[in-house]
Amino acid sequence: MEILTGNELISGATVYLDPRGQWVEELQEARVFAAEEGEARDAAIAATKATLRIISLETEKVSVVDGLLVPERLRERIRATGPTAPVLDRQHLYEDGHVSI
Repeated sequence: MEILTGNELISGATVYLDPRGQWVEELQEARVFAAEEGEARDAAIAATKATLRIISLETEKVSVVDGLLVPERLRERIRATGPTAPVLDRQHLYEDGHVSI
């Protein structure tokens, strides 16, 4: 089983192709292509490339575990769940432009 994933050109967000042909940010909404749906998958890839809206387009193998889609590659699991390091609040620059390190 495979899904299509990429990054939205303008925002950089990780996105997944859903069953309606829309690009969504939730992995669990992704369309799953069975092995015999290669032609449909390839048509979706071609249509996506024609829009120039999604970059780094890839197919990703997934499994269903306890009713949820789980990417087989660690990289894709990280992309789907967010950063592995804590997200800190933005440090604002003050008038002198100094940022403490």
